[in-house]
Amino acid sequence: MDIHQADKTHIEDASKLFDLYRQFYGQPSNINASTEFLSERFSKQDSKFFIAFDLDGEPVGFVQLYPSFSSVAMKTMWYLNDLFVIQNVRGKGVASELLNYVKIFAKNNDSVSLKLATTVDNLAAKALYEKHGYCKITAFDHYVLRIDTV
Repeated sequence: MDIHQADKTHIEDASKLFDLYRQFYGQPSNINASTEFLSERFSKQDSKFFIAFDLDGEPVGFVQLYPSFSSVAMKTMWYLNDLFVIQNVRGKGVASELLNYVKIFAKNNDSVSLKLATTVDNLAAKALYEKHGYCKITAFDHYVLRIDTV
């Protein structure tokens, strides 16, 4: 398996995976919107998008990180916003490879942490994250203001 940081040359593979990811979460397929969204991310360089390719060179999964910052540590934190593996290769280590890859990326870039969120009932994801050293944080209450509802 090879993992590459995506750029505009990977837009077709990235968009297909991203569209499948959005469908997994109940969104209608919209490859054009996926391409536009990711093209903007790549152009603005406001996310890091890593694609896993199988031994035949086929894209089989991705992880997307968004930067944030710790004022106290004065370092970058990365928010692991998206992790997706296509259905027919789930359970074969692709997600683990992607998680290991971004951990090394964060270390190499002198980051303070990787953070993520998952639904309360996503037990498989929780087990995967905990296997990779992620810890549930209970010291903070997190809040959200949905701008589309105010």
